[in-house]
Amino acid sequence: MTIATSTQPSRTLDHPTRDQIRLEEVLHALSDPMRLRVVRCLAQGDQELSCSVFDLPVSKSTTTHHFRVLRESGVISQTYRGTAKMNGLRRADLDALFPGLLDSVLVAADRQADRYGEA
Repeated sequence: MTIATSTQPSRTLDHPTRDQIRLEEVLHALSDPMRLRVVRCLAQGDQELSCSVFDLPVSKSTTTHHFRVLRESGVISQTYRGTAKMNGLRRADLDALFPGLLDSVLVAADRQADRYGEA
């Protein structure tokens, strides 16, 4: 008996459920300047953004790694829309689990950016 298998890659990505999100993984994800830059950008609006919107000064493979860390930690969600991978901040989940954490990190990141003249 032969079982037909699809050669198409899966178009769904693994995400932790709200109950699986751990504080230390969220803090690790937010500790990297490139990942924090992505989170700050996503936090500015209530919309999903494609990966191509983010102009990070690292290689494509490193950018992919940063998005994977953010997704696997539960900080962002990623979904495919056609050929684009869309990214959204999991604010509701993070706020429910760790009240005030995300807002505190974002305020601190904005203040630091102002101090150092960063965008």
